[in-house]
Amino acid sequence: MNILITGGAGYIGSHTAAACAKSGWRPVVFDNLSTGHREAVAFGPFIEGDLADRDLIARALREHSIDAVMHFAATSLVGESMAAPGPYFRNNVANLMNLIDAMRECGTGTIVFSSSCAIYGTPERMPITESTPQAPLSPYGESKRMAERMLHWHGLASGLAWCSLRYFNASGASLDGGLGERHEPETHLIPRAMQAALGRLPAKVDLFGTDYDTPDGTALRDYIHVDDLAAAHLAALRYLKAGRESDAFNLGAGAGYSVREVIETIERISGRTVPVRECPRRAGDAAVLIADASKAAAAFGWKPRYSTLECIVETAWRWHSEQPVGPGEPRQ
Repeated sequence: MNILITGGAGYIGSHTAAACAKSGWRPVVFDNLSTGHREAVAFGPFIEGDLADRDLIARALREHSIDAVMHFAATSLVGESMAAPGPYFRNNVANLMNLIDAMRECGTGTIVFSSSCAIYGTPERMPITESTPQAPLSPYGESKRMAERMLHWHGLASGLAWCSLRYFNASGASLDGGLGERHEPETHLIPRAMQAALGRLPAKVDLFGTDYDTPDGTALRDYIHVDDLAAAHLAALRYLKAGRESDAFNLGAGAGYSVREVIETIERISGRTVPVRECPRRAGDAAVLIADASKAAAAFGWKPRYSTLECIVETAWRWHSEQPVGPGEPRQ
């Protein structure tokens, strides 16, 4: 199959492109490089473009005889979305409309969508199932919920086949060491802590909240290895191509690790100290967020293989520690 991967130069998209190529599929990356990296595109053709350009999307679908779409392209910083919601609805909702319109025009009827656990907000019960009430706390989460509803209604109206995959905390690096996580600025705990351990941050890592009702007082999160996420996208596409029902699925490991556990594991595996600054809780942060991913296991046989905290940290540390030192950064 020929797979159009929007946002394929980004973190999860590039890992999924690699998995597609390994499976014998042909990934065609469509990315505007606003947050992605050209060097991460190494597994098939690359189209530099923006999803605001509907004609370019349609041309890509036709010229590459696209059989299905995997849609990762999105703006994804929760805090930023609170300050400036407009770009989030424009990119995550309006641009998805462009993509769906182009798919309908070209007869491409299958899409796997990158969603988020942010649609749930702060649930009262754990673990989180797909039937947990949706109450987003940010424009980012709201944009993902709106996108899922768009897919639902287009499915009813035109037969669009879709899977929405609701991630928890994507983490780690590829097992072969070729791909890893790099955002500018970096806001995710694991890569940020590793940058701090390597002396590549100008400040300490902020630890938000030490008084939660958890074993060590810090928040618990469900971390899922990026290669497991990539495998889930391939499994979801096979599920749809087999004629199964469109639906939404949680993707998580089903286990929670605290912020302190993550930092301690990084220090143990790296042999370095992670400088930390304890801070008050952030508004809207839940004490515990853990997925129930049994629905994905039952529907298309997906289960995480690499999502122990040790494997996540080992693969991420290998990748981060091998990255070249940038201008003005201290050499360790």
